[in-house]
Amino acid sequence: MQTERNSNSKNDQGINLIDLLLYLASKWKWFLLSVLICTGIAWYKYATAPFIYFRSATVIIKDPSNKASSGGLDRFDNFINKVNVANEILQFRSKKLMREVVQRVHADINYKLEDGLRSIELYTQSPVCVSFKDIMSEQSINFTIEIKDKQTIVLSGLKGLGEEKVYTSSLNDTISLDNGMNIVVTPTNNFNESWFGEKIHISKYPLDAVADFYKNSLGIQQEEEEASILTLSLKDNSARKAEDIINMLITVYNEEAIKDKNQVAINTADFINERLIIIENELGSVESDLENFKQSNEIVDISSAAGMYMQETQKYNSNALELETQLRLANYIKEYLTNPSNDRELIPSNTGIGDDNIESQISSYNNAKLKRDRLIDDYSVNNPIVEELNNSLLAMKQNIIRAVDNMIVSINMKRNDAQSHEKRAKERITSIPTKERQMLSIERQQKIKESLYLFLLNRREENALSQAMVDNNARVIDGADGGSYPISPDRNRILLLGLLMGMAIPGVTFLAILFMDTRVRSRNDFDGVVNIPFLGEIPLDKKKNPKSNDVQPENEAGNSITAEAFRILRTNMSFMNRKDRPVKVITLTSLNEGAGKTYISRNLAMSYVLTKKRVLLLDMDIRRGTLSRFFKLSKTGLTNYIADTTLTVDDIIQKKGSFDMIAAGTIAPNPAELLMEDRLDMLIEELRSRYDYIIVDGVPVGIIADATISNRIADMTLFVVRSGRLDRRQLPDIEELYKENKLRNMAIILNGAEMHRRYGYYGRYGYYGRYGYYGYGYKKK
Repeated sequence: MQTERNSNSKNDQGINLIDLLLYLASKWKWFLLSVLICTGIAWYKYATAPFIYFRSATVIIKDPSNKASSGGLDRFDNFINKVNVANEILQFRSKKLMREVVQRVHADINYKLEDGLRSIELYTQSPVCVSFKDIMSEQSINFTIEIKDKQTIVLSGLKGLGEEKVYTSSLNDTISLDNGMNIVVTPTNNFNESWFGEKIHISKYPLDAVADFYKNSLGIQQEEEEASILTLSLKDNSARKAEDIINMLITVYNEEAIKDKNQVAINTADFINERLIIIENELGSVESDLENFKQSNEIVDISSAAGMYMQETQKYNSNALELETQLRLANYIKEYLTNPSNDRELIPSNTGIGDDNIESQISSYNNAKLKRDRLIDDYSVNNPIVEELNNSLLAMKQNIIRAVDNMIVSINMKRNDAQSHEKRAKERITSIPTKERQMLSIERQQKIKESLYLFLLNRREENALSQAMVDNNARVIDGADGGSYPISPDRNRILLLGLLMGMAIPGVTFLAILFMDTRVRSRNDFDGVVNIPFLGEIPLDKKKNPKSNDVQPENEAGNSITAEAFRILRTNMSFMNRKDRPVKVITLTSLNEGAGKTYISRNLAMSYVLTKKRVLLLDMDIRRGTLSRFFKLSKTGLTNYIADTTLTVDDIIQKKGSFDMIAAGTIAPNPAELLMEDRLDMLIEELRSRYDYIIVDGVPVGIIADATISNRIADMTLFVVRSGRLDRRQLPDIEELYKENKLRNMAIILNGAEMHRRYGYYGRYGYYGRYGYYGYGYKKK
């Protein structure tokens, strides 16, 4: 049984969820106020927050691996013939592209309309369009346009230019500001009479700042790790603007990709055109020489006598012509490669060089250079990939030069061999006139120039055709679209969050106050700390004035909460009686002032009076006389009796309602010494014979020595602890008084207890249930 009681005691000291709920429920007014404020703030936040829309598009990056291979440069295959999705994502995020997009869709100009507390982004729905002239892209300006009628508008609230003027103008007119800036306001297709009187807020933001904003807001996600499918997403106050920005970004990206791919073809076309001009001049000069030679020498046809030898000569001549053509082209390419002014240019390709390996190396070099140039646009030249590509480009160019040199050596050897055979054939026709040989030489030069000219014309057409067939780099799978409703703000979510915050703030606050509070609040705070008998709790009745909080029920059946508490206290005090010394003199003390000793003493006296007992109330606070002042007693009292031996007990007893009282008396200069007199003991002995109970309103024990000195007269000492006034860390001091027996027959009373804390009055001590002190009560009949 003892173990069970200890277990129950420990359980009582634990935190009870119901008690916490009752405690929080008592603060319902604060919860209601907090909920109203937080919900109001949440509603205001929702009402003022702009709508945010979400748009996304899906594109696939085309794989260029079907192009010519990189020959022997397998090391750079990943950079040349494979799609590097990470690089494409960086290009989409480049500030250069986003700046171009912002310029094209005019995203740096906002048109807003106040709709209640919320600003709505109009974008293309604006009734007017504003054009800014003579303004730098990094400048910003804000103003308001009020549409008066079909022609008149008013500009006001100019900010960003140091002006605060109002301008009245007509639509389509140029408005000249004082700083020289010109603004033109034109109506759009949305302009109608419904806009009359409305104010449109226009803001022009710095172009770079807007580009940075959308670049950072742009979301790019690779759908699969090995796939080249990208999802572009964007959030904005205008759904249409978000769609336009995403679609325009894809368009600009493809334009840049086509431009990069055409750069090689453009350089090749420039090279071919330059050579055509030179060869055309040379060919015209040769033809003029041939014409002049024939006219001056009257030569019409070659002598048939040299026909047989000429066939052999033409055979070797044809080989020499072809080799000469290849040699010239090779020399042209070598001059272009070794010219320092062409180091930053692409190498012309498809020029007709007969070596496929050289053509393949030139194509690989041009592709790698284009990759390098795109990375330099968005990143530093010190980027590791850029440095590696630079080294690769240098090595590739040296390989091309060596290959061209080897080809030139080979062509020279073949050409020399063909010329040698041709020379031997010509020696056989020494009978052919010298003039005829001269004519053949001129004709040969003509044929060389003509064949080279025709070859370059053919290559120019092929290059133009390949340039026209260049395709986009990204293909749109799903265009920019999204739901018709904004994704933010979420009204229900914001209001719910406000409601939860309204509940959480006071809840956390009151729980923090509760758990951080070190003051004595209830009977549980004494358990396990002190062994002093606990007689009961006197509840705090906030409805009554503390200055007139007397308990004066007509009979024992009074149902006041406070009256019931004093009945319980009176009952529990009866169990403190001893056979050898019945309790008659009851002294009240405390550890500090304001504990409510006077309040308890007068109400306890009334409680005993209701049981038909003779009760006397003695004010022993001879320093302040609180009880005497409360009942407005005469000045003659305890101190007068002790100091004046001529006074009798009857001289100091005063009738006050249903019980007698003795005032504190005149304030003495030596109260401690006065209480040590035998006259005090004589007074108490006399009073014992006259009254059933003598209730003594004493002084705090820890402040002055009066309580300890006068405690010799007590049969029981009621130690009053005021709820919320005493720190729990002072309880060991009270326990020390009990252990040292400094206060006779000591017991504790908790005064001013808030009954909703831990143990509600309608619970364990409840009037409408089983009440009493730990089983010593009774059930209401």
